[in-house]
Amino acid sequence: VKFRRTGESSRSDEDGISGEHEVQIEGVRTELEPVELEDGAAVPKEFANPTDDTFMVEDAVEAIGFGKFQWKLSVITGLAWASNAMEMMILSILAPQLHCEWRLPSWQVALLTSVVFVGMMSSSTLWGNISDQYGRKTGLKISVLWTLYYGILSGFAPVYSWILVLRGLVGFGIGGVPQSVTLYAEFLPMKARAKCILLIEVFWALGTVFEVLLAVLVMPTLGWRWLLILSALPLLLFAGLCFWLPESARYDVLSGNQEKALATLKRIATENGAPMPLGKLVISRQEDRGKMKDLFTPHFRWTTLLLWFIWFSNAFSYYGLVLLTTEFFQAGDVCSISSRRQEVKAKCSLTCEYLTEEDYTDLLWTTLSEFPGVLVTLWIIDRIGRKKTMALSFLVFSFCSLLLFLCVGRNVLTVLLFIARAFISGGFQAAYVYTPEVYPTATRALGLGTCSGMARVGALITPFIAQVMLESSVYLTLVVYSGCCLLAALASCFLPIETKGRGLQESSHKEWGQEMVGRGSHSPGESQE
Repeated sequence: VKFRRTGESSRSDEDGISGEHEVQIEGVRTELEPVELEDGAAVPKEFANPTDDTFMVEDAVEAIGFGKFQWKLSVITGLAWASNAMEMMILSILAPQLHCEWRLPSWQVALLTSVVFVGMMSSSTLWGNISDQYGRKTGLKISVLWTLYYGILSGFAPVYSWILVLRGLVGFGIGGVPQSVTLYAEFLPMKARAKCILLIEVFWALGTVFEVLLAVLVMPTLGWRWLLILSALPLLLFAGLCFWLPESARYDVLSGNQEKALATLKRIATENGAPMPLGKLVISRQEDRGKMKDLFTPHFRWTTLLLWFIWFSNAFSYYGLVLLTTEFFQAGDVCSISSRRQEVKAKCSLTCEYLTEEDYTDLLWTTLSEFPGVLVTLWIIDRIGRKKTMALSFLVFSFCSLLLFLCVGRNVLTVLLFIARAFISGGFQAAYVYTPEVYPTATRALGLGTCSGMARVGALITPFIAQVMLESSVYLTLVVYSGCCLLAALASCFLPIETKGRGLQESSHKEWGQEMVGRGSHSPGESQE
């Protein structure tokens, strides 16, 4: 087997000459042709020297496997995700309530939703930078405590301007919660990663369902202020559990803190009852972390731009559907919205309707659709790959949006909204699987942060489509959502990298035996990098 060594290793002292090396393997059929790797290609682990007494973090994570530690981490990350979902779901419940109680025009109602996403958009890259510079755990703790503080304060807002500012500050904190996925992904072995990140979506679904149930109990008796306060309490529980979380071993190694990374890996091995790999932990080449220019190197430029549009479309469509659901249920069906709008204009621009018990029931049904959405995505993501899963999710959502053009009754409307939400939430989760996999450790948090920031741009715009444009034309609104998802499906297909069956990159520089490509699950047709 001929190969070229592409990076530094612990035996660099004895290799004065950097050139081709030949390994004679006994007991192998001699008619096999030699394999030569190109310069810059990663050396598969199978070809690494068996006497090499070093290992990378990726090797340790794979060797230790999935166990008790990862189960605990799943619950804690899931709690952060459920809290995030509750803060998002409250927007569709709070908007009609304040519209009636404070007599707000539709643009102010839309602004109340948008300001949360302005906060999220402006902070996503910042939290990504903090996580890459100072650690995943540090960024996550600060963002959670920030969200908790302003979430409780917003329940005491006396007037519209106050709640606008406070909900914007809540959004600023929520922008850091996706970094929990970065921390989570970096502790997962390759085979379990896609399934585990997808199962975090179950906690998102639980959070949205819990928020609707909480609204049913709290809104008629205690009112929206108590709903805001109680919705922030799960973050308090997460903030307490945050101190158990270890810092990412990958981050520690990349920042040169080898001893801390080794201690973390030993802790995981002890909790899982698994042995540590033999040898010495290799310190990856130290790099400048969290640099925006690294997302636009020739290798990642197209990936970054296409992912930004995919995340934009995901959030634009998902939150648009959440807001449209309450609008459609209040009207009864799609076709009666136009006639209702004409009647309203004749009477008063501030005419409003409170959410009824039937509205809450149907809202709960459409929210429950996220569970089958997770199961479908879970079943297909490792079969057809990440890119095709995202494309399929966008296509199904687009098709369901177009079917809403028909004057369907309330039951069929509920079914279509159920299917559309199942697939768009599944597509969102597939993007959460793909993004941490495609970027190296040095820019992983920043990559996820910028993608999350673009998602917030979509979420920022969507209230003006789902609540303001809807007053002018129902059909134009549906065309906008459908068209956006068709373009996103194309963008998913054009992504240059497929990450199915590929290990997380430790560094943007390829190092000796570093990537886990080819460890039993690689097929020739898959892209390596």
